[in-house]
Amino acid sequence: MTKRKPLSTVVAEGLSQKIRSGALQPGAQLPTEAELCVEYDVSRTVVREAVARLRSEGLVVPQQGRGMFVSETPAARNFSIPDEALKTLPETIALLELRLSVEVEAAGLCAERRTDAEAADIRALMEQFDARHEDPAAIEIHYDYDFHLAIARATRNEFIHGFLAYLRPMIVPRYQLGYVVAPSGKEAYYARIHKEHRAIVDAIEKRDGDAARRAMHRHLHNSLERVRSLAAASGIAATDAEQKAAAAALFTELKHAPPAGRP
Repeated sequence: MTKRKPLSTVVAEGLSQKIRSGALQPGAQLPTEAELCVEYDVSRTVVREAVARLRSEGLVVPQQGRGMFVSETPAARNFSIPDEALKTLPETIALLELRLSVEVEAAGLCAERRTDAEAADIRALMEQFDARHEDPAAIEIHYDYDFHLAIARATRNEFIHGFLAYLRPMIVPRYQLGYVVAPSGKEAYYARIHKEHRAIVDAIEKRDGDAARRAMHRHLHNSLERVRSLAAASGIAATDAEQKAAAAALFTELKHAPPAGRP
């Protein structure tokens, strides 16, 4: 007798087939839990297990407050990521988690302390970066880092700005945007990033610290989930030893870095 597949496997395989066939395009939102329950005639628990499996495989990613979306990472994996870059994925994820903890508060402080000139400069930087729409294969994932540094600068806290400026060479050059965004999803990706950036800038201009913190958290959380999806799709996972070694290297560099303002 042929053993029946678990219902969660049936649902996961069905959704996976839709993603791989293009029926669900990169960046497309998955149907709601209720809709999937009706489509597959299963319970919400089954649907959640199926979606969790897709997420662990890097096929879908959550967007905070919006639901689950098809990953923009090219499903066919028909591109080559250098081995050295793959090895640093766990470290990059850890650094993004660190950025999340620092930059959320930085956005709030910026909204509360910025000058009118600084707010205007931040909006101008956003418009400059968001108008580019470059080929994902020719631009870094964190192409907007200078926008984030401008927000940090307006916090009036030199430790925040100095720390994020110090992290810049460790974060920006690592990955091409094309590693996480398929060419077919380019325009949708840039449109969504602009929407996230605009929410941050609008809150800063209104001097609404809480709204700025929420908007920055949403933006960086979504970025983090894209890199986690890349790691899942690549079969990369961080070990405690790797995390400790990466952190030890960073802290060693920090100990030997000259104080701010000194050569």
